[in-house]
Amino acid sequence: MAIGDIIVGVDIGSSHIRTIVGEVNNFNQIEVMCNTFSKCSGLKKGKIIDEDEIAKAILNTVKDAEEQTNLKIGSAYTMIPGKYVTVVQNSIVKEVKDKFAGISSQDITSSIKQVRDIEIPENQTLIDIVPEKFILDNGTSIEDPTGNLSSSFTLKAQVVLADKEYIKQIINIFRKAGLEIDGFIPYTLAERNVVLDSNELNDNILLLDIGAGTTEIGIFNGNSFEYTNTIPLGGDNITNDIALVLNIADEEADKLKRQYSLALKSFIDNDTDIILNTYKGNSRSRSIKSSELIEIIEARIEEIFSLVNKDISSKGFKQQINNVVLTGLGITCINKSDMAGKIILNIPVKFATGRAISQVGQEYRTAYSLIRYIAAKPFAKTVSSNVDTKTEKHILKDALEKVKDFFYS
Repeated sequence: MAIGDIIVGVDIGSSHIRTIVGEVNNFNQIEVMCNTFSKCSGLKKGKIIDEDEIAKAILNTVKDAEEQTNLKIGSAYTMIPGKYVTVVQNSIVKEVKDKFAGISSQDITSSIKQVRDIEIPENQTLIDIVPEKFILDNGTSIEDPTGNLSSSFTLKAQVVLADKEYIKQIINIFRKAGLEIDGFIPYTLAERNVVLDSNELNDNILLLDIGAGTTEIGIFNGNSFEYTNTIPLGGDNITNDIALVLNIADEEADKLKRQYSLALKSFIDNDTDIILNTYKGNSRSRSIKSSELIEIIEARIEEIFSLVNKDISSKGFKQQINNVVLTGLGITCINKSDMAGKIILNIPVKFATGRAISQVGQEYRTAYSLIRYIAAKPFAKTVSSNVDTKTEKHILKDALEKVKDFFYS
């Protein structure tokens, strides 16, 4: 990246579209220029159900961002749910062009191009390369081998593939909003460096982002991106359960969920009475015990963690996980969710405490994770989105071709 690069990120969530604009400062850190959002229900359980609604919401957030930054935005990065992503482990051995001059940036770029040369299924396309580590000919592992004297080196990396039809659908949505796509990043891959602390970055971690409509799974073995997937349940399901079981309005259900936010009935201190103000039964109102409400919350949270447990166990990853880190607006508002997760997963569970978390509001944390990931992309020649401060005209690049080259052309 270069000082002054401007990066635009768009997070397509189950209830909102959030756009964030950041600029790389003199310390090679990303500074947020603006955050914008628009309500949107065009995505449900990770599936696109209304392209036009999503496009309209993206357009609204981008217009607001343009007004706040005095920029003309022509492109942006976006996130992709784990259910559409396949992570392929690959390694190659690269001969150094001039072993007496040390490993050059050209050697590194060439190795990254080489490591992505795998057989890609017809229904998938390449979206990212994640260099994990370089191993010199003396066996030393290093994250950046530039300048090291070595006749050859091994690059271990993850080749990230995505469902081609989903990619085409998102590209079409962005074009309806007048934007091209700079790149696609899996949710948990982007979030890793924001929500994990320094010790967790070197550990075997299961990262769970429980949002409004979905739960994103990400498994990391140190710097290695191992696996990602999506569970089609989130915080909104808890609200819906409360509304359905108690026969009350969604608004009151959400209010009660937040007011009595507790994941385990066993932690109730005082089983108080609750008057239901929007009860839809024959009587105008109804009274319940708080334990009845919390029992509903507990049941859905148990299901979410049980589905996560089933997924990581069936894929053979559970035994390697040392710790679980929780993030996401769908779960962080509910006390003792970490305890519920620990009981079901039988792995230590905690809420995210990464130092970068405090740098932006929780509602924009995912979008911020996206531009921060892009800004820190190693060995990238350029990461800037297509923005213009002088003219309404801007060049739109072909998104699929740009994704294929993804920074390393």
